[in-house]
Amino acid sequence: MEQFKRETAVFGIHLTNRQLDQFRHYRELLLVWNQQLNLTAIRDPRQIERRHFLDALTCATVMGRLADCSLIDVGTGAGFPGLPLKILYPSLRLTLVESIAKKARFLEVVTAELGLSDVFVAVERAEVLGRDARFREQYDWAVARAVAELRILVEYLLPFCRVGGHMLAQKGGSAAVESEAAREAIALLGGAPPQQYPIQLPQREETHFLVVSEKRVITPAKYPRRTGVPAKRPL
Repeated sequence: MEQFKRETAVFGIHLTNRQLDQFRHYRELLLVWNQQLNLTAIRDPRQIERRHFLDALTCATVMGRLADCSLIDVGTGAGFPGLPLKILYPSLRLTLVESIAKKARFLEVVTAELGLSDVFVAVERAEVLGRDARFREQYDWAVARAVAELRILVEYLLPFCRVGGHMLAQKGGSAAVESEAAREAIALLGGAPPQQYPIQLPQREETHFLVVSEKRVITPAKYPRRTGVPAKRPL
């Protein structure tokens, strides 16, 4: 994990030996479970470190200190970006949203074996949780990676954010086009105009972007719409 440690340091992220051990164990669990469950197409250990772990940790470069903050990760899959951020900030209060039960079970195993506390795995759709008072407008950060086009994604994320909180979407080269297309939807849902922050991972030609919007006003009660509607009829 020495190269991984050096790469994280480039982004101003300095990992302890315990954190490196947790990432090592996480990588091993991912490789084992991936033999039976389609968690990732990336099977090379070094690429897992770079394209999953480091990619997730780069979110922290625009989020500030997450210690004692609350974060919900929508459509988390194998735990990205939520679990790496939890390893980085152990006091982060984390909710992982994953509608596929087998993947959710993997997240529960990782959480237990890595000794992570204050992590809740919700086996549910974002549209359902976003209308639940226990989750709605409760989080400092709502994040997602490669879940949907931004016009769709903001309807999943912004209802979870408290006023003054933020949504963050990890996006590829289409970030600028998607951000412009989503401006009206973001405003309708209570968010500020989106900001884009470029991220260049080591030995990767393409630039990634972190798209961030601050929640300025409460999301209207009718959003998110019922399950499946945001994807079929984006705002």
